[in-house]
Order: sequence, then C-alpha cells, then structure tokens
Amino acid sequence: MAKVIKAHITGTVWKIEVKVGDKIEEGTVVAILESMKMEMPVEAEDEGEIAEILIKEGQPVNEGAPLMTLK
Repeated sequence: MAKVIKAHITGTVWKIEVKVGDKIEEGTVVAILESMKMEMPVEAEDEGEIAEILIKEGQPVNEGAPLMTLK
C-alpha cells in the first residue's frame, strides 16, 4: 500500500527536493512550502521510494493536500 506525504500547512510549493525513484529516509526534506513569506520544509514521515509527485513548483496547496506517494 502506498504511503502519502501530505502538506502540513497551506502555502505555495516553492521547491521540490526529490524526484521519482529517489530512496528516502524518515526526516528527509522532500519539498519546501512558502507560507506567509516563510520557507517551511516538508519532511517524510516514513522511509521508502518516491513513486509519484503530485505537485508542481509554484502550485498552491492546502493543509493536508497529498504531495507525493511512496512505495
């Protein structure tokens, strides 16, 4: 079953730090969101391999929105 990395805050995707196929560990910064002129890193809560990236840089996202899936 795929695990989903979700946005922890409403903001804009400033930078995506990984690509499909990257193997990551718990705590890896996978993206950076910009909210209220502050950069907020999004960290993986699980280890795994990036299966799909559901966002694009510059895209607005809401809190809880799925950003990526892990396999």
